[in-house]
Amino acid sequence: MRLHGKTALITGAAHGIGRATAELFCREGAAVLLVDLDEAHGTQLAARLTADGHRAAFCRADVSVAADCEAMVDAAERHFGGLHVLFNNAGIMDSRDGDAVATDEAVWDATLAINAKSVFLGCKFGIPALLRAGGGSVINTASFVALMGAATPQVAYTASKGAVLALSRELAVIHARQGVRVNALCPGPLRTELLMKFLDTEAKKQRRLVHIPMGRFGEATEMAAAALYLASDESSYLTGQEFVVDGGITRAYVTPDSPA
Repeated sequence: MRLHGKTALITGAAHGIGRATAELFCREGAAVLLVDLDEAHGTQLAARLTADGHRAAFCRADVSVAADCEAMVDAAERHFGGLHVLFNNAGIMDSRDGDAVATDEAVWDATLAINAKSVFLGCKFGIPALLRAGGGSVINTASFVALMGAATPQVAYTASKGAVLALSRELAVIHARQGVRVNALCPGPLRTELLMKFLDTEAKKQRRLVHIPMGRFGEATEMAAAALYLASDESSYLTGQEFVVDGGITRAYVTPDSPA
């Protein structure tokens, strides 16, 4: 098993990428602390994983609050004796997020708090725990839009994911010689509840799909498989990277010299 003997903390673990990753990490031998605001689904998932013979526990936390992030890291160490993988995955996508003129300041603030500040706070408290365990892997969920921009305007979301990329690069350099790797997972458009609520019309869906060479949305399980690679020792020489898993979309945008 690729994560035997390791403990992982996953935020946003009750749904989507986080849920699929928690299930996969458990199957690969990790002890997993599931973190989410959704206590009902989070505790249900932890109970099912435990019933299946895995080591899993749930911790309710608002990842935009420092005290909650400190508590979740403490919980991982308390439950499982250490922390080796930190997956800062929690995020939101507000349907009111549009262009700079239309987007309300409150939408901007909430999006940056959950998508970017949470990564800072997760690392603030999580990296010392990784160091106490002798090193490990930090995975931060960014997005292809941080590299390319979005076809459907969503400036707060795009800016927040750009912040995740910049933070990941800097932390990777800072901690490389301490045995802590930091990488950003950049999913393409996924068939998850989060994105489908944002792409709430067929026209919006097609505006995304037309750019994807594979012609389909990705699946949460495909992102979980990418996270497994970044969490495992197989990626031991990989740090400071944007790990893009996007069905080819970042290679398909029309350039100024290309035909429309």
